[in-house]
Amino acid sequence: MKTSTTEPGAAFVRAGGIVFGLGSVATLVTFVPLFFHLKPLPTAAYWLCMLMPLGFLLSLVGLLQGARAQKHRAEEGSGAA
Repeated sequence: MKTSTTEPGAAFVRAGGIVFGLGSVATLVTFVPLFFHLKPLPTAAYWLCMLMPLGFLLSLVGLLQGARAQKHRAEEGSGAA
């Protein structure tokens, strides 16, 4: 049985978590040569570290979108009663 979340913003939160995780791995990989006095990685590797704040931003957008939808449902429910 396949289950899917239909909550607004859930896809953004999930994608943000994945992107944040990739950015975390990229950050760890780019710092390893600095600690072991190896040749630094190319600049593109450091740009991949920017995935961390991008993932955080995606998750934040998803959370805000879900909160707005929940507020909208609550207002509809109180207005109908």
